[in-house]
Amino acid sequence: MDDADGLTRDFETHRAHLRAVAYRMLGSLAEADDAVQESWLRLARADTTDVQNLRGWLTTVVARVCLDMLRGRAARREDPLEARLPDPIVGPADGTDPERHALLADSVGLALLVVLDTLSPAERLAFVLHDIFAVPFNEVGSVMDRSPAAAKQLASRARQRLRGATAASTVDPRRQRQIVDAFLAAVHDGNFDALLAVLDPDVVLRADAGKGPMGPSQVVRGATAAASQVLRFAPLARLARPVLVNGTPGLLATSNGQPLSLLAVTIRDDKIVEIDVLADPERLNKLDLPDLPDLPEAR
Repeated sequence: MDDADGLTRDFETHRAHLRAVAYRMLGSLAEADDAVQESWLRLARADTTDVQNLRGWLTTVVARVCLDMLRGRAARREDPLEARLPDPIVGPADGTDPERHALLADSVGLALLVVLDTLSPAERLAFVLHDIFAVPFNEVGSVMDRSPAAAKQLASRARQRLRGATAASTVDPRRQRQIVDAFLAAVHDGNFDALLAVLDPDVVLRADAGKGPMGPSQVVRGATAAASQVLRFAPLARLARPVLVNGTPGLLATSNGQPLSLLAVTIRDDKIVEIDVLADPERLNKLDLPDLPDLPEAR
């Protein structure tokens, strides 16, 4: 590297990629930005004279930073936070935001991020680097100071646990939006039967309300229980508008410009199999939300 300015320019060309890696590793946008910043600091202190592939070198560095952060997180956690959702990426329903699109270039939905949180730090790193970013196992192993065979085994173990979450949806985006619209109409009308019609019998509803008024946070399983829970918040349906949540159709409810709740769904075989709701006011207010037209307030 010739000079500080050149090093900065070179790093900036890889920033989006590094943030995408860190987001999939951590499920937190703020922590992902911290990991990217730490990778820059390590680059600035390193002798990179012999570095042939800066992108690969930086990917390894940010992965190691994320691995340390995940290990620290696991050490602090006493109980699994099943209802806490990863940070969502929210974009306009037409998918026209290039910055958000870049972050989701290798699309990863909230459902996958939720399951990634159940993996060990090493399993998560092996899966993310190899299966999502095609990093060879010899390089994955070097990040963890393990053999390529051990890295391959970790990725295989993670893949087995993630099988349901990573199954490709057979529903095209237009059909997904139709199903979400049908879901919204059923909630708006308080139509229990119509709501059951779009839910899978084994649907899982996760509601992350933090310390907000829509609490407590909870996980509900089964169509009848999930439909009953969703209909409690039918008034929000009048304040909802379509958005994309991690690249798939979702709903954002706002009042007087303030976000109230964000809903994302996972659809397979024309049925909603997972519903993820973020209603934590503190977290909602930190989201980078797209500009949306005002809706008339419900009376």
